[in-house]
Amino acid sequence: MKILTIDIGGSNIKITLLNEEGESLSEYKKLPTPQPSTPENVIATIKTLAGGIDGFDRISAGFPGYVKKGVIKTAPNLGTEYWKDHDLQKALSETFKCPAKVVNDADLQGLGLVSGTGLEMVITLGTGFGTALLDDGHLLPHLELAHHPIKTNKVYDDYIGEKAYEKKGKAHWNERIRKVLGILKTVFNYDRLYISGGNARNIDFKLDDNIIIVSNKDGIKGGARLWKTT
Repeated sequence: MKILTIDIGGSNIKITLLNEEGESLSEYKKLPTPQPSTPENVIATIKTLAGGIDGFDRISAGFPGYVKKGVIKTAPNLGTEYWKDHDLQKALSETFKCPAKVVNDADLQGLGLVSGTGLEMVITLGTGFGTALLDDGHLLPHLELAHHPIKTNKVYDDYIGEKAYEKKGKAHWNERIRKVLGILKTVFNYDRLYISGGNARNIDFKLDDNIIIVSNKDGIKGGARLWKTT
């Protein structure tokens, strides 16, 4: 089995071809997420990225929003008005003529990153804030923690997303990250926490021993596990 794995982000769309073990069979390719980020424009970008990649018989995709059985319910960083109730799983399957699975992007990353032992949490620090929880390697129900209020007038996306980093600067943003990590530790009592996403590299304070910074390239390997665990 060869799996075309797609990571749809607020800033970039990335793809790679994986075998059943999650090993890469093609180069890691990416293009900027199109504006406006309509389903038609996103599918067109994926088709461009997939050009020249042949022989895949499955598709795995991670999407930055709430996904229910392959259908998009929210897309805060792409435009919920474009995506609400769009069956992306069906659209990808029909476009590429093979079975597809679509889950939240942090959930897909989580499948690729965790050790598979204990309660493990993944957070992504990119355009917004993504989360995934896994117990012994199995995905738990997805929570859109990004839209839970952390202050009276701010949700996590507003508080530590890309716009907050640009507006507040690195030092202030790191203070906020330290606060958020303290909350997550108290609320979830995880065994391990993995931090992914483009802004993970901007953390400048010492992390607990059970917190690990990882790369998006590692997380995209979850595309193979998605077909084994769901």
